[in-house]
Amino acid sequence: MKKFAVIFLSSVMVLSLTACGKEEEIPNTSPASTQTEVSSEISTEAETEQMESVSESSAESESQETEQTGENASGEHILIAYFTVPETDGVDTVAGASRVVVDGEVLGNNQYIAQLIQQEAGGDLFAIETVQEYPGTHDSLLEFAYNEMSENARPELATQIENLDSYDVIFLGYPNWNADLPMPLYTFLEQYDFSGKTIIPFTTHGGSGFSRTISTIQEIQPNANVVEEGLSISRNNVPDAQSTVTEWIAGLDVMN
Repeated sequence: MKKFAVIFLSSVMVLSLTACGKEEEIPNTSPASTQTEVSSEISTEAETEQMESVSESSAESESQETEQTGENASGEHILIAYFTVPETDGVDTVAGASRVVVDGEVLGNNQYIAQLIQQEAGGDLFAIETVQEYPGTHDSLLEFAYNEMSENARPELATQIENLDSYDVIFLGYPNWNADLPMPLYTFLEQYDFSGKTIIPFTTHGGSGFSRTISTIQEIQPNANVVEEGLSISRNNVPDAQSTVTEWIAGLDVMN
């Protein structure tokens, strides 16, 4: 009987040790599984955030590219290039001047018209500037411009178009000097190849309109589509030109 009791107690102890061994295995497997799941969730969230960041960056890049290439609502890529020399002497800024005052800021006539065109058609503004400075007084500017024309000069440009291939339509603005293009416009038109592009001229003048400047542009750029229905505005009418520009843009076939 005593021997049977010893055997029975030994069996109970063996079973208890086996059960304890199995319970110790649970903490070793369950946390590992949980850690893997948590790690997977963190990785997935990180990948999602990275993808969203890349997507936002790509969208922002596309938006900036559209803005830089001057795309308007119709899909045309527009550049509004202009040359202007606002006089600084005592000429009235309301009538008979080469400048206009907008919100307290003095703008050259063609600069102002270029801004109005941008409001209506979209696009990028580009100021055609020269290395040399032009006189600011009226009489001195007239004499300087006449001498340049007599010498058939080609003034060096200080500004360059970096992405000309991005543009389909070029609005080209300039004053009428001596019934001709200002000589910096000759430099500009001879420096770039506008083949296959549309050039739309606009000018401000003291009574001569375009003279033969549109024909001159066609001669220098024979492979461009030079629109003959350009915008000609008397310098006396520049301050009130907004409605004129709006109607002109609306009537251009290339913009519709």
